[in-house]
Amino acid sequence: MGNGVKEGQVDFKQQDVEPVISTHLPSEGNQEKKKVLNSLMSGALAGAVAKTAVAPLDRTKIMFQGESRWLLQNAPYRLIYRTYLNEGFWSLWRGNSATMVRVIPYAAIQFCAHEEYKQLLGSYYGFQGKALTPFPRFIAGSLAGTTAAMLTYPLDMVRARMAVTPKEMYSNIVHVFIRISREEGLKTLYRGFTPTILGVIPYAGLSFFTYETLKKLHADHSGKLQPSPPERLLFGACAGLIGQSASYPLDVVRRRMQTAGVMGHTYSSILLTMQEIIREEGLIRGLYKGLSMNWVKGPIAVGISFTTFDLTQILLRKLQHSTNVER
Repeated sequence: MGNGVKEGQVDFKQQDVEPVISTHLPSEGNQEKKKVLNSLMSGALAGAVAKTAVAPLDRTKIMFQGESRWLLQNAPYRLIYRTYLNEGFWSLWRGNSATMVRVIPYAAIQFCAHEEYKQLLGSYYGFQGKALTPFPRFIAGSLAGTTAAMLTYPLDMVRARMAVTPKEMYSNIVHVFIRISREEGLKTLYRGFTPTILGVIPYAGLSFFTYETLKKLHADHSGKLQPSPPERLLFGACAGLIGQSASYPLDVVRRRMQTAGVMGHTYSSILLTMQEIIREEGLIRGLYKGLSMNWVKGPIAVGISFTTFDLTQILLRKLQHSTNVER
């Protein structure tokens, strides 16, 4: 052979190797980037749609959790009606702009993180391409919720303040940040952070665990790879009901600590906050105040959220596939 390469050997010339590297590695990187971007976009849309749909109930729940005396004698629907009469129809969505500022990054991070944690745990436990077993499934959800809560907590604090105060007190989101920082200190923006994380672990863990488990059981028993949209809504509703019921007392404590500065209370710790709530309002009527409303709001919101995320993911994948085919 005239090129100096013996028979049976491969000629690894520089020009032969470069095309393989330049065409293969970037495509894998691009696929991963597209996957992350799809998860972020789908999660953001899922959170925005779900929270806007239940915003009036969400505001009423926060008011129930944040206040005590006179609200004990008023049913949730009466509070909604009173708010409508006194402040107008759109007041029921007061604080929703702050909710969107928080929930869009929160949901985007949570859903995207969940997909990444599933992949990481799948690789660790050897379940690549298969559904995770129950414990890793719970851990993936808990880690996703914790990651999102840690990165977006100050925005949740701002939303809670806007929901329980008259509109004259805070003109916009930036005004809330400025007043809290100036009058109560920057650390106030993270008041209630510990009960939030403690509540997110069972809430996100059980929510994602329940939803993923129901989808797997459906696939095993029906033979269908994907559930229908109504079935997704039902699975999400069950996930929301279980997740929020398990973490509700800590959610009440979190709201009390967040709104303490404007409600005339001083709560220094989780246990002291719980003790004061129980002493003043009782165990059930204090720590579980507004839970019946959450059993309506929670399943609706979580069902819409999971369903929107899944369907948006499917749509984006189809669009990308059709674009690649056209190319």
